[in-house]
Amino acid sequence: MYWKFILKRILNAFFMYAILIFVVSALFNVVAEQTIYATIEENVAAEVQAAMSTDPHLNVSEYRQMRYDFYYSAYHLDKSVVERILWRTKNALTFNFGRSIFMKSTKGSREVFDIVAETIPKSLILFTTAVFVQVTIGVLLGLKKAQKAGSTMDKTTSTITMVIFGMPSWWLGMVFIMFFAYELGIAPSGGMISKPVPEGFAYALDFLKHLMLPLFTLVCIGFWGMAFITRNIVLGTLHEDYIMAARARGIKESSVVYRHTLRSAAPPIVTMSILSILSSIGGNLLFEGIFSWPGMGNLYWSAIAQNDVPVLIGNLSLTIGLYLIGLVILDLIYGLLDPRIKVSG
Repeated sequence: MYWKFILKRILNAFFMYAILIFVVSALFNVVAEQTIYATIEENVAAEVQAAMSTDPHLNVSEYRQMRYDFYYSAYHLDKSVVERILWRTKNALTFNFGRSIFMKSTKGSREVFDIVAETIPKSLILFTTAVFVQVTIGVLLGLKKAQKAGSTMDKTTSTITMVIFGMPSWWLGMVFIMFFAYELGIAPSGGMISKPVPEGFAYALDFLKHLMLPLFTLVCIGFWGMAFITRNIVLGTLHEDYIMAARARGIKESSVVYRHTLRSAAPPIVTMSILSILSSIGGNLLFEGIFSWPGMGNLYWSAIAQNDVPVLIGNLSLTIGLYLIGLVILDLIYGLLDPRIKVSG
């Protein structure tokens, strides 16, 4: 039953998510609590000063201890290590990441969920769009290479693939910035929007102008590998007996390639495409740094630089969650493309 297959995949994903969040909470436990202790010290010192100014006869030591007990209880610091990790895990699983220590969203919110949720679309706009373009160009080029295997076009594009596919995206980004932004001056060198921020239709145009160069860089370096892998997958399928039989029946070559061959080769190509999209969720720390793109990679780096542990945990938790959701979707698509998968597991 297909619904059992779906339910099994969803339960497995949730179980895996809970384990990963527990591991993340355990790894960050010491650093997170060091930050909490420092915050408590600052809060208590400020509260004692404020209380002394209003009550000259205040018992300072008793009041300070009372405030310490309050904060220790609020942050579960009076519990065992395992209980504290489980408490932090429960909060992460319910998306209750708390407030950041230093960082804020563009609207001034210090809620970690608001900060991360505001950043995810910025990474998706750039990297997911790039993946869609890469897949489209790569699959079309790969089909042509498979049809003309061994030709000059196939050999030339394969050589280019070997050269470009090994280039770091951030290095090629720097080269393109030097050429297109500083030499030709046809694209901004970085950022997502100009300052001051334009309004109306000018905002959309300015955003597209900033998106153009990083998107072009990612597409230039990404579709070659997809084309090469698609070529090898399709080339093996083209030699199958049912493809030769389709050609013998006089079916058009375009129909043989796009309807018969591509459909049979779809599962591994879909896998590569979806995994590429999933990897784009977390952004790219170096690439976003080069182009000053305010995505998940930049957020992660800023949180590390400022030792903002709640933002780090929120960033990782949401990224892991979205990635696992994508893997479940991939499993379901595979179950539709190949019925043997949901039967054999």
